Amino acid sequence: MKENYSEKCEKILKGLKEKKKVLLHSCCGPCSSYVITYLTKYFDITIFYYNPNIYPYEEYSKRKEEQIKVIKELNKTSKNNIDIIDCDYDNNVYEKKIKGLEKEPERGKRCEICYKIRMEKTAITAIKNNYDYFCTTLSVSPYKNAYLINQIGEEIEKKYKIKWLYSDFKKKDGYKKSIELSKKYNLYRQDYCGCIYSQRKEL
Repeated sequence: MKENYSEKCEKILKGLKEKKKVLLHSCCGPCSSYVITYLTKYFDITIFYYNPNIYPYEEYSKRKEEQIKVIKELNKTSKNNIDIIDCDYDNNVYEKKIKGLEKEPERGKRCEICYKIRMEKTAITAIKNNYDYFCTTLSVSPYKNAYLINQIGEEIEKKYKIKWLYSDFKKKDGYKKSIELSKKYNLYRQDYCGCIYSQRKEL
């Protein structure tokens, strides 16, 4: 029987006795829009914009601009703080890690490594800066494997002793709501996941 990660998240949120801090890895503004609105009632949120997989640099910069834009918009109505840690762009980190897996299909081994690169960096940064939890927006996408994302989160939690916030943000119309928020704030929505290999038509 598969875990219901949406319910696990709800259980954690309802069990919080006071406001906590979460370092939330985000792949882009549109995906983060719903996740932020959902979590901001419980946390001070810092977006961790770390995506060395994105190619080319111009696309990376465009997505970062939209990320900053949505944070500014949501900060207008959020009762808790929403901030951002902007990381340097380094596509070489990604390319070295996935070497030999360039022809893997989408949602295959290459994507698993990509999740790990970004989530592990998030956890390490969360520890260094005294966050209570780390999380990622990745599960809001219907194209992402929530089971795999949460399994990676559990592994990293055990390795680094930092709390992982379980999630399946696509549940409860999360993906649909992210589209609605993107329209509301006139956000750029990309047509491929991010890496050069996800642009290939045969995938």
